[in-house]
Amino acid sequence: MGVRLQRLREERRMTQAALAKALGISPSYLNQMERNQRPLTVPILLRIGSVLNVDPQIFSEHDSASLVADVRDVFGELPDAPPTSMAELKMLVENMPDLARSILLLQRRYRVMAERADTLAARLDDGSRGDSTQALAPSTDEEVREYLNRRQNYIDELDRAAELVAGELDGQLRTRDALQARLLERHGIRVQLSDGDAGMVRKHRYDAQQKILWLPDTLTGGQRAFQMAAQISLLEHSALIDALVLAAQFSGAGAQSSARLALSNYFAGALLMPYQRFLQAAESRAYDIERLAQQFGVGFEAVCHRLSTLQRPEAAGLPFFFVRVDRAGNVSKRQSATDFHFSRVGGTCPLWIVYDAFSHPGQILTQVASMPDGCTYLWIARQVSTGAPGYRAPGKTFAVALGCDISQAHRLIYSKGLDLHDPQGATPIGTGCKVCERQACPQRAFPSLLAARPVPPNQATP
Repeated sequence: MGVRLQRLREERRMTQAALAKALGISPSYLNQMERNQRPLTVPILLRIGSVLNVDPQIFSEHDSASLVADVRDVFGELPDAPPTSMAELKMLVENMPDLARSILLLQRRYRVMAERADTLAARLDDGSRGDSTQALAPSTDEEVREYLNRRQNYIDELDRAAELVAGELDGQLRTRDALQARLLERHGIRVQLSDGDAGMVRKHRYDAQQKILWLPDTLTGGQRAFQMAAQISLLEHSALIDALVLAAQFSGAGAQSSARLALSNYFAGALLMPYQRFLQAAESRAYDIERLAQQFGVGFEAVCHRLSTLQRPEAAGLPFFFVRVDRAGNVSKRQSATDFHFSRVGGTCPLWIVYDAFSHPGQILTQVASMPDGCTYLWIARQVSTGAPGYRAPGKTFAVALGCDISQAHRLIYSKGLDLHDPQGATPIGTGCKVCERQACPQRAFPSLLAARPVPPNQATP
């Protein structure tokens, strides 16, 4: 953490003596912290955040753990590269995190070029006359996910702003009606329902000239409230959202647009499930997702998503990780408030309980799963569906999963009846076949890239 502190100080062109004076400590104490000879205590971290105007979470080990896993995957894809020890990876990430992120960026660009080459080859093979020079754009969603993971899925400024709005609405009409009234009274915006069968693809459409917010009539009450809350965020807190997007330094307009959408949706979830009230309810109900969904008038997936964001420093909830997949194994959402790692390489593990959820619609499934690194987790999974009602109406089906470290599993109602301390009872899973060390796995689809380059005994991961 000392190198990060030194970099922040140098970016602001401050001497050690000047920063030490601002923090109320001696220059020698600051020098020792920058050389990692003294720890950064919580009071010092808070003072650094105030003096340097940074989020203290920039020193979070969660970010380091996630980066180490990501960089390890990148090096695992290079069959001719010499083996790299975990100690070396940790030193790289902890001392030069920006360099580590640049490595990930290079990998992302390499994948784009590889996909482009495959596309050109396919067009040559089939004689296609399409534009073979068209570039494949990198994933903007991935860039936004990385930003949220760096913030541990908690955006303090937006969360507190949403909590204030929720407090203003508290005690009035039911939430959905109160949001509709706020749009009309404060902004002159009327909410109109449109025919869901009329080809309205998006969940909402705002007509700024006529001041009408169009919502499909196929949305549930909770979904309508969510869309109204998201629109309120863009009307009342657009400057805050723009400032957050600007500070994140996204690569282009596409990523910035995706980030604005993600932040407006974050605000909507925080408004419908205000932090303190929701955390208290979650703790009192042992994190029973269905009861929380009923209490706050939202869906199962919305509760799972909100549970993965409860990382307010002075009042943190249980640290969860959240994922959403489809039947083909595509991961459309993934968030981790811990150092749990979703691999970028080789897909996901077919032994993971999230895929069983498609065979048990409506049921909540549980799994105690162990990873190759020895860590064990409790997973909860359920199938969720969205779309217009009606015979043969198009819709979407996903499976969502919520997980936590086994040391915290006893706090969940879903741990009842499970032996959380039996290592033989855990299902051995991995992050993806190409980066999984389990050679004896009966479900392996691809050879492990890591196994192709055995690590010397003195560099083996404990």
